Amino acid sequence: MSADDALIADLVSANHILYDQGVVDGFGHVSVRCASNPEHFLLSRSMAPSLVRANDIITWDLDGKDAKGDGRTGYLERFIHAEIFRARPDVMAVVHSHSPSVLPFGIAKTGLRPVYHMAGFLTKVSKFEIRDEFGPATDVLVSNSAQGKSLAKALDCNCVTLMRGHGSVAVGGSLMEAVFRAVYTEINARVQIQACSLDGPLEFLTDAEGEAVTKTNTGQYGRCWQLWRDQAAAIRAEK
Repeated sequence: MSADDALIADLVSANHILYDQGVVDGFGHVSVRCASNPEHFLLSRSMAPSLVRANDIITWDLDGKDAKGDGRTGYLERFIHAEIFRARPDVMAVVHSHSPSVLPFGIAKTGLRPVYHMAGFLTKVSKFEIRDEFGPATDVLVSNSAQGKSLAKALDCNCVTLMRGHGSVAVGGSLMEAVFRAVYTEINARVQIQACSLDGPLEFLTDAEGEAVTKTNTGQYGRCWQLWRDQAAAIRAEK
């Protein structure tokens, strides 16, 4: 098995994990940079993440074009992935989702901040406002290179960016890290909303705490990944 074949197998698992963990539904997508060519990335054809299989994965270039002439329909928003990979050589994987607890933070003034140790990476979260460059009449989708570049600029050096009225993007230095961040961004958002109903003010992690727990958690991604991957496989084996 080549390095890219192994990535394809993991990418299939990532699609299933993100669905099972409530991060994606019929919409949303996850990509990983190719091991054989850093100017290419792997992303499924346009379909529901839970249904993705290995033969659904397509190789794309950084212009959002099918690198091997596959001919199948890709996600409209593959430019999210293409332009982030172009702008951020450190990023190896990208998750775009509409996870329900994160959506409110893209439209409210209240910032998404880390409330517990699994989400220490959220000490810095940016926001992408598509109106700023493309006016008030878009469909708020990032469906071309110009919009993708604008999103990548808003993401900057952060791990997560919120997309007003649309969802969010989480990135990582590996596929496991990006999936971990997408899952715990959703959980952190849910806990933060719950905490807002209690007596305040809320006590968030400090930047120093966020940095410390992120360093600790970096060595623990495999524990979550193995659990989620095996659960996803078991669920699909029963069907």
